[in-house]
Amino acid sequence: MNDKRILRRLALCAALFLLPIASQASSRTVQLQASDPHTARSLLLNAELYRPEGSGPFPAIVLMHGCGGWQPAVRDGLRTHAEFLRDSGFVVLNLDSFGPRQYGGGKLCSNNPALYRALSYRTSDAFDAMRYLAGQDFVAADNIFLMGQSNGGAVAIRAAKESAPQRYGNGEAAFRGVVAYYPWCGELGRSRVSLSAPLLILAGGRDNWVPASECQGVRGEGAPLEVKVYPNAAHSFDLRLPPQSFQGKLIGGDPAATLDSRDRMLRFLLGNLTQEQQLARAARNGRNVALAN
Repeated sequence: MNDKRILRRLALCAALFLLPIASQASSRTVQLQASDPHTARSLLLNAELYRPEGSGPFPAIVLMHGCGGWQPAVRDGLRTHAEFLRDSGFVVLNLDSFGPRQYGGGKLCSNNPALYRALSYRTSDAFDAMRYLAGQDFVAADNIFLMGQSNGGAVAIRAAKESAPQRYGNGEAAFRGVVAYYPWCGELGRSRVSLSAPLLILAGGRDNWVPASECQGVRGEGAPLEVKVYPNAAHSFDLRLPPQSFQGKLIGGDPAATLDSRDRMLRFLLGNLTQEQQLARAARNGRNVALAN
């Protein structure tokens, strides 16, 4: 092999080695004002912001934790979701509702009245996060989504009922679609729910904390409702946790359900993008393919 061919191969290997580093740029920490502080006169919420390469504007999604707050396994799982979504072309805001209010570390997990009260101020947090993203010039303000786990999933259901799609295109932002991981589906009601944003629910068939049966058989009106149940999965199935009992309830990761749910979430998000964003995404992907070739 001559020297020129060796140099070309070395250059190609170096380029391929550097590509993952560019796509895995770290997040940055941001703060935003809570419109419903709940525990104080004024409160700043913490969040991790992930941004794809390029100028955008990109679609975006808010991630919301469950009752334990940013506990290590939860934060790790949310960061994995965030990196996947960022690498799929979404701006991601991973929001901490409980830490700034001194409710982190699982303090509320056995306090159902407190968790129910949290739905109110955490729904405000979700819309605060949406407005924060809508104010960023690299975000497509009419393509902002929400995903929540457990208590955050119940918040997501509530937000799907409260968002206002008729405002799309009128200068105001609203959630384009909502994903709820193993939520408390009592928030849906018994037989029907009036939705103003498409809703995807991902539940575990072995979840004895918030049973998947409460999510099934409910009809969505006004916007689509889809429920996917993983028969062998327990609560917190998208976290890297061994099966275990937590406060008498079964929790634990399920790798197969995690991967399928993540892909299903992405398809849901892409399917609910505005036509303008779908075209912009296709153009960006076309440029990336051309550059790779």
